[in-house]
Amino acid sequence: MEFRPCIDIHNGKVKQIVGGSLCDEGDEARENFVAEQDAAYFAKLYRSAGLRGGHVILLNSVDSPYYEATKAQALAALGACPKDLQAGGGIGLDNAQDFLDAGASHVIVTSYVFRDGVIRYDRLSELTERIGREHLVLDLSCKRVEDKYLIVTDRWQKLTREEVTPKLLEKLSGFCDEFLIHAVDVEGKSRGIECEIVKMLGEWQGIPTTYAGGVHSYEDLERIRDLGRGHVNVTIGSSLDLFGGPLNWEKVLKSCSS
Repeated sequence: MEFRPCIDIHNGKVKQIVGGSLCDEGDEARENFVAEQDAAYFAKLYRSAGLRGGHVILLNSVDSPYYEATKAQALAALGACPKDLQAGGGIGLDNAQDFLDAGASHVIVTSYVFRDGVIRYDRLSELTERIGREHLVLDLSCKRVEDKYLIVTDRWQKLTREEVTPKLLEKLSGFCDEFLIHAVDVEGKSRGIECEIVKMLGEWQGIPTTYAGGVHSYEDLERIRDLGRGHVNVTIGSSLDLFGGPLNWEKVLKSCSS
């Protein structure tokens, strides 16, 4: 199990927000933490700790008046630590290569390949052919609806009809290098993880997968290790002391690597 760091950027600032609270209208979100430091600071901090594979997420839509400020922060982080970090948020066929050229090891994509509630395999195939499967991470962030976990897109504001299942993971793994899965219902709330998702991912044992959402204790890390059978990586945002939370980030690193 690896710890994957995060740098979430909203309105030009590194932030931790409550999952599902993001609203494009007015660029509003419920904030857990707003950092004084810029994105490049956190990128260099993660590199100094030997961390790789973290994700830089642009939380503003490309139509937002804050998008350019958010993008500038993201590019600064990628440029400070080339090939260390993955970049996501508003990425599609027209700009994926730009982020790779700016220093991203991978681009993280959801909304571009999901349209009208379903997966557009034509778009996914074209993107994979353009940048290479080895540079693509698919974000399958999801919400629980009755007994299913349905993928959400557009900064977690739109629900699709696509259910996260081992069968879907297996099919999509032929197009990408990794998966990133936020449990949106618990994201940013520090109230515990979605055990069923982690268990599913652990039983699947496919390509590298990072889980995010709800981690609020060192015991949660042990649950992810056990349920994920050591295969599922983890990212932590609001609960980390770097972002005002109770978990010491150096202790988290030791816990994940032990």
